[in-house]
Amino acid sequence: MPRQKAASKPQLQVRNARTKDIPAIRELVTRVYTDSGMSGYTASMLRGQIHNFPEGQFVAEYDELIVGYCATFQIGDKHALAQHTWNEITGNGYASRHDPDGEYLYGMEVCVDPAYRGLRIGQRLYDERRKLAQAWRLKGIVFGGRLPTLARRVRRFGSPEAYLEEVEGNRQRDPVLSFQLRNGFEVLGLLPDYLPEDKQSLGYGVHLLWRNPNAMEAAEERRARSYGGRLPDTVRVATVQYMQRRVHSFAEFTDLVRYFVDVTSDYRADFVVFPELFSLQLLSMQDQELTPAESIEALTKYTEPLKESLREMAMRYNINIIGGSHPTRMPNGRVENICYVCLRGGEIFEQAKIHPTPNEVYWWNIEGGHTLHTIDTDCGPIGVLICYDAEFPELARHLTDQGANLIFIPFCTDERQSYLRVRYCAQARAVENQCYVVMSGNVGNLPKVHNMDIQYAQSCILTPCDFPFARDGVAADTTPNVETVAFADLRLESLRLARNSGTVKNLKDRRHDLYRMIWRER
Repeated sequence: MPRQKAASKPQLQVRNARTKDIPAIRELVTRVYTDSGMSGYTASMLRGQIHNFPEGQFVAEYDELIVGYCATFQIGDKHALAQHTWNEITGNGYASRHDPDGEYLYGMEVCVDPAYRGLRIGQRLYDERRKLAQAWRLKGIVFGGRLPTLARRVRRFGSPEAYLEEVEGNRQRDPVLSFQLRNGFEVLGLLPDYLPEDKQSLGYGVHLLWRNPNAMEAAEERRARSYGGRLPDTVRVATVQYMQRRVHSFAEFTDLVRYFVDVTSDYRADFVVFPELFSLQLLSMQDQELTPAESIEALTKYTEPLKESLREMAMRYNINIIGGSHPTRMPNGRVENICYVCLRGGEIFEQAKIHPTPNEVYWWNIEGGHTLHTIDTDCGPIGVLICYDAEFPELARHLTDQGANLIFIPFCTDERQSYLRVRYCAQARAVENQCYVVMSGNVGNLPKVHNMDIQYAQSCILTPCDFPFARDGVAADTTPNVETVAFADLRLESLRLARNSGTVKNLKDRRHDLYRMIWRER
């Protein structure tokens, strides 16, 4: 008689966090901090942590359940060893102050599911963090530790300083600090107002340091990086300045789109971007002029065929397609202006326009979307801002905080002044966020289509303004008002250099102690 196979036992592993873990991490953080009064992380914050430093974010997974999370980033000693607050040093929870040349790891989070604390998960996460610091030969690990029993005990000891002294002297046990001291951390002092919402710790943090005994003395020696994946050195992008002219069928429209996808694929582009509202060309098939309401209903029937056509092209031609935008009737009856991003692996993502223009509201009753997330691609995280959205600096900053290196701006403008508003703002976003920005606009005319009768565009690929980039901050430009394609090779390493050692360092030099942006997620 054959032996019955034993049931597999649960396994515990610690691995790098991935963006698909974000919902589970949020649930974990909520469970951990329910009784503390502190709020958890938004999905955008977690996305920023993972994108800004993928090698430094870890999860503990037990029986396919996320039961522990550890978040870190690199920081220079100037900031790591000085007085600071949690919001200031973490970039308001996004790890956006990650410095690839920083000498220290900063530990912004370790949390463990209370139901699994007997598995020494916290110790495993601390060990993984220490391995990373040792593998990269960093000087050490710094963070602000909690004192979750301070509020209950401070009256007995007279002051937070006195309580800290008793725990350091091993005359009093603290459930968190005593564990950290056993793990080789030394106390640098107290951090007042470190996390004001941490009422249990009275807002204090304990400034802790672990010194790496194997730290490199020679700063020029390269780190042996053994964590995380590697992005391509160069990303080739193509922007299509698309001619609006009458078509007689959906097939004719997709043939025009396919032509540009084919051409840009032949040039081995990683991304091709089409303009905002380029699908309104489909309305030119109608024999009579439609009312705005009729136009939206006519377009709605093309939403799924358009998405499937772009998805098929992305896979067939091995290129990531930023599909302009398409007015879409949502299941709840709203009309939103949505960009469909189709990746060459077959995935489809959506990004709604956040700020519809007055014309969009008037003609089509378009309403703004409510979410703005980066999209993971094989060339790193990207973001999409549709036309008018580029004129609101908070949106590009929100994408950059989430790790975006490239921001695509499909636009649709009728005359030169409208175009220049988008162009000047797009260049500002590239400078402010030290990122690449790619614009794609329509040219040509659609006489019988409301709000699409005339077009003006000069599509371009923009860079920050510093020595590693093109002289004028323009990697590629097009001739205005002609149908054409522009290409550029963009080096992600140049962004890293500019952000951390450029002539100006817009991201690093933000005054997190004075201001911050709070994104309300639904």
